[in-house]
Amino acid sequence: MSLSFSHSGKLYLLPTTLGDNDPLEVLPATVKQQMEKLTIFIAENEKTARRSIKKLLPEKSQPLLKFHLLNKHTDPLEIPSFLDACKEGQDVGLLSEAGCPGVADPGAEVVKIAHREGIKVIPMVGPSSILLAMMASGMNGQNFAFNGYLPIDKGERKNEIRNLEKLSLEKNQAQSFIETPYRNNKMLEDLILFLHPATRICVACDLTLASEFIATKTASEWGKTKVDLHKRPTIFILQKDY
Repeated sequence: MSLSFSHSGKLYLLPTTLGDNDPLEVLPATVKQQMEKLTIFIAENEKTARRSIKKLLPEKSQPLLKFHLLNKHTDPLEIPSFLDACKEGQDVGLLSEAGCPGVADPGAEVVKIAHREGIKVIPMVGPSSILLAMMASGMNGQNFAFNGYLPIDKGERKNEIRNLEKLSLEKNQAQSFIETPYRNNKMLEDLILFLHPATRICVACDLTLASEFIATKTASEWGKTKVDLHKRPTIFILQKDY
């Protein structure tokens, strides 16, 4: 028995670059080919979405493009209407600000609605900073968790860091998370301060860019290492082995 969909229009999940580099260095040709066919997009920010499209497809006519904005200002009741075109037989593209839509990204809400409405969802291959960091970390790729942002309050952050360290030991599970780029250096300082000296920390910064930096060291070793992560997109991963 084959699965049928209620509507002929499809939702394409279109990855973007993780930084200001040549799109075809990290995006497969299939993404370019599909984006050429689309005129309706869902994105967090119209200006950056248009810039991403123009960089990949400089000849594509920008005035013909229509955008639905999905961000913290979007009325949740408005989101289902973003997929009306799919119900009318047109394909729609979902763009992330950086990397893959739906992963650490508000686009997940649109994807949820698409499944509920019987709209076919097609994820396209592209760079995911979370997976690239895990691949390069040397930590447990069979069992890992992404925890988003940690608390800003110092006491709460300390408790959360130590809780993630405990979980990593109990479950043999690598724990990954992110920070606002201008607080990255403080995050590394807190990890060095609050973790056991032997706990491993991976710092994966500027992934896929010319300035890419990836290193895994113990908390003790990081305490003797100088690195500037200020305003550089970074994934942190920790794992306590014993």
